[in-house]
Amino acid sequence: MRILLSNDDGYFSPGIEYLARALSAVADITVVAPERDRSGASNSLTLDRPLSLKQSANGFYYVNGTPTDCVHLAVTGMLDEVPDMVVSGINNGANMGDDTIYSGTVAAATEGFLLGVPSVAVSLCSKVGAHFETAARVALEVVQMIQRRPTREPVLLNVNVPDVPYDALLGTVVTRLGKRHKAESVVRTVTPRHETVYWVGAAGEAQDAGEGTDFYAVHNRQVSITPLQIDLTHNAQLPLVREWLKR
Repeated sequence: MRILLSNDDGYFSPGIEYLARALSAVADITVVAPERDRSGASNSLTLDRPLSLKQSANGFYYVNGTPTDCVHLAVTGMLDEVPDMVVSGINNGANMGDDTIYSGTVAAATEGFLLGVPSVAVSLCSKVGAHFETAARVALEVVQMIQRRPTREPVLLNVNVPDVPYDALLGTVVTRLGKRHKAESVVRTVTPRHETVYWVGAAGEAQDAGEGTDFYAVHNRQVSITPLQIDLTHNAQLPLVREWLKR
């Protein structure tokens, strides 16, 4: 089995090292990740300049672009064969609810999915990053689960793992995305050069975090697995817009 690994924290991040170590037990691993932290890059492709591909001392490849660039470059040109799976992560921080729209971690997996490859995004739900080994073990279990029961069409799974020791997990559940409150306002500051600059505010707290959501699962020390899709069509509003066109 061939697995392509990527992330949005950069090729030097501890999360991708843990992931590569765990998954190398069951697959041939190739790592193609951004050369620097590209958190929040979402599904952006670099179209205004060429991309460079370099290899670090540990064998990981890195690209001067986004997580989406990394997976796109690897699948459509770098690799001799299309990988059997794309796994993105392990992100240092949760990617739940509205986070998935902005997440570079989820974006890397999404690109694999769009290219016809089963893909998984894995996140460790804290900024401390105390238990990457837990998320790596969960990632291995998810990969083996897909290996045992392959699907007829590609899947895109968003996996969020509580930052606790593996033995402290209280199971794994299939969830839906929750929803956050509106993000906090931007933070306005003045630089030593007397220039006004703005920092994007923190994400809002969970708004829809009831039972069945990813927020609820992680809060209760459960691994959350959410199947994602890319169809953005608001089907319920199709009749409304059709009515507008009649006027």
